[in-house]
Amino acid sequence: MADTKPVYLRLREQIAAAIIDGRYGEGEMLPSVRAFAAEQGANPLTVAKAYQQFQADGLIRVQRGVGMFVREGASAKLLESERDTFLQDEWPGIRRKMTRLGLSVSDLVENA
Repeated sequence: MADTKPVYLRLREQIAAAIIDGRYGEGEMLPSVRAFAAEQGANPLTVAKAYQQFQADGLIRVQRGVGMFVREGASAKLLESERDTFLQDEWPGIRRKMTRLGLSVSDLVENA
């Protein structure tokens, strides 16, 4: 199944995961727009759009001429937001599929 999300949202999810996982710690500088775009094979304007959303959400701060930095508390805020999104948007479909397939939580744990 192809991901139908816009590229900037997929990039945003990658950056959010990296912040939650601690690869970009609080207070640390994010890769430049150009560097991240080159790494991901994306258009720099698309990466800039993803970064702008983080800035609008108060998760990063821009220090003009220096770079963009992860704000204190960004990881916890992202983790809470990602959990809420999972439970509201993704989990209901997973649960329906589990029911249809006759799977229980213990089946999942046994096969993890």
